[in-house]
Amino acid sequence: MTETLPQPASTTTPVPTVETVLGPVAADALGTTLAHEHVFVRTPDSQTNWVRDWDDEAQVAGAVERLRELRATGVTTIVDPTVDGLGRDLVRLRLVAEQVPDLNIVVATGVYTYTDVPHYFTYRAAALPDGPDPMVDLFVRDIREGIQDTDTKAAFLKCAIDEHGPTPGVERVLRAVARAHLTTGAPIMVHTHPGTRSGAYVHRVLTEEGVDPTRVQLAHSGDSTDTDHLAELADTGYLLGMDRFGLDVILPFAERVAVVAELCRRGYAASMTLSQDAACHFDWADPDLLAALPNWHYLHVLRDVVPALRELGVEERDMTTMLVDNPRRWLTTPSLHHRTGHDGRR
Repeated sequence: MTETLPQPASTTTPVPTVETVLGPVAADALGTTLAHEHVFVRTPDSQTNWVRDWDDEAQVAGAVERLRELRATGVTTIVDPTVDGLGRDLVRLRLVAEQVPDLNIVVATGVYTYTDVPHYFTYRAAALPDGPDPMVDLFVRDIREGIQDTDTKAAFLKCAIDEHGPTPGVERVLRAVARAHLTTGAPIMVHTHPGTRSGAYVHRVLTEEGVDPTRVQLAHSGDSTDTDHLAELADTGYLLGMDRFGLDVILPFAERVAVVAELCRRGYAASMTLSQDAACHFDWADPDLLAALPNWHYLHVLRDVVPALRELGVEERDMTTMLVDNPRRWLTTPSLHHRTGHDGRR
């Protein structure tokens, strides 16, 4: 009788994937990535009440045209942090993505507020201040099951703190995001206001919640010229979003480029991403203001920023690090040895 020898357990390492609007893709296929762009930023309630010329079919067609133009430049992925508070609409976004299938669109879950939580959450769990926040379960559902009754899963979490500072609403959202992260492993992006050094507050709260800084991207770090402060955040482990190129009214182009070049010179290329925070449709801004920002669009980074960085001595390997390697590393969820319960309690 032939003896059957025991077979060794498989040692094949699963290929990391990242969720996109059209489903998971291999992390290595993300390629050149703009790590902070939007497709539509809308205020649905206000638009329903006041806007009379919205043409959904035309808006979708316009977005498809602009994203095809972006894809033709060699960009293969955009990261879209549009969440509750910014008009997230997966049905509309899927219509766009299906017509530009060779451009990966990575989407988020979370709540975007500078002050209070949306009224929907104001009184939920208000009598249980130490209990699980209902936002946590909703964020986890978006990541594990899908957004808005679609099979599109969120790949990361998004929240915000701006010049208004750490209001109770802002802190509540930040802690809910942290707990959803601990449950799922999905990375975090925080809209920050570097002029008030809000990254230090983010660090305090996330540290209290047990979040690893290497899983967190601090958006809009490029609004600051304080390279020492940015280097300190990078040393702590945070990824810095140098992601508002084109918004020259906040910080001029030359200063934005100089900050990135200086940080690269100091060895921090592995701590930055490059992007524009642009959108196909952005209803917050008056058309006259948008007309005064001619470089605030999807093509600015590759067309203007990268050549300017080269002129300042930034090497090609650092460009690849910022545009390919760093977004891929941040988006790739590691295997967690411990996950918290579904309600986010630890």
